[in-house]
Amino acid sequence: PDHQGATPLVPLAHADIVARRGENATLPCILRTRPSNYKVKWTKLQPQHAGQENIIMISNAHAFKRYGLLGPRASLPKAHTMDASLRLRGLELEDGGMYRCELVNGIEDENVVVTLRIEGVVFPYMSKNGRYRFTFREATEACARQDGALASYDQLYRAWTEGLDWCNAGWLLDGTVHYPIVNPRPACGGELLPGIRGYGPKDKNHDRFDAFCFTSQTGVKGSSSVSYVSGSFSFEQAGHACRRQGGELALVGHLYSAWRFQSYDRCDGGWLRDGSVRFPISSPREHCGGIPEAGVRSFGFPNEMTHLYGAYCYK
Repeated sequence: PDHQGATPLVPLAHADIVARRGENATLPCILRTRPSNYKVKWTKLQPQHAGQENIIMISNAHAFKRYGLLGPRASLPKAHTMDASLRLRGLELEDGGMYRCELVNGIEDENVVVTLRIEGVVFPYMSKNGRYRFTFREATEACARQDGALASYDQLYRAWTEGLDWCNAGWLLDGTVHYPIVNPRPACGGELLPGIRGYGPKDKNHDRFDAFCFTSQTGVKGSSSVSYVSGSFSFEQAGHACRRQGGELALVGHLYSAWRFQSYDRCDGGWLRDGSVRFPISSPREHCGGIPEAGVRSFGFPNEMTHLYGAYCYK
């Protein structure tokens, strides 16, 4: 590009788009000039920019072609003749990340990078058989079963800045293993400074850790909700109690979403669908878990026959 600023693409001042799951998002890309013969190529960049290119769409002045998993949900809004922006509809958890709009005109190729951030919450998750039981694939599946996806490093970092402090290491989307520490203590890596502690890339097939999952509320307001049914239920009875209400036992991701997005606050332990017992605290107080920070508290995975808890239902 020359020094008069006549680059073919308008530079982005704030290339951060924030949306919730289920919503639509437009990723901006504006042409400053229209070369006579050009193509615009949209790709999603992989974590660490590794692996093959993830092309979504290639277009020119007359036509476009969609590619890959994102293609069917992608379109070109073309608000004006210089608009090469990309619209994604029905956002999913995995859609967060970095996208590149590249103007290919054969002389000098220009590109801008846009970050799409799905607004959500990160939660640590371990197997009911104890800590450090998941291979990378099992961690991916465990998050999916709890209405989540493996968190990216950026999502974990944001959660750490918001106070996530967790001693157990977990898999992330890029195959690395980390854990976030706000309050350094001897049991959690010693007296190192606060931050994201990392083990780096591990063997996805053989190494075993917990998982850091990411979930988001759907953007459609009032479409779903978590409620508590009080009682002294076994796990099986809790499931019946939810079905009587026209719902089902909530997933861990559902409870975290309600806590994060609706400030759900309940001092009573309740069964969830994975057999764990948890409760969400938005206003910390002495007799509700005894921890000064807000969060979702866990009683782990108690004996499912013990008649002790209420139920968190989702519908």
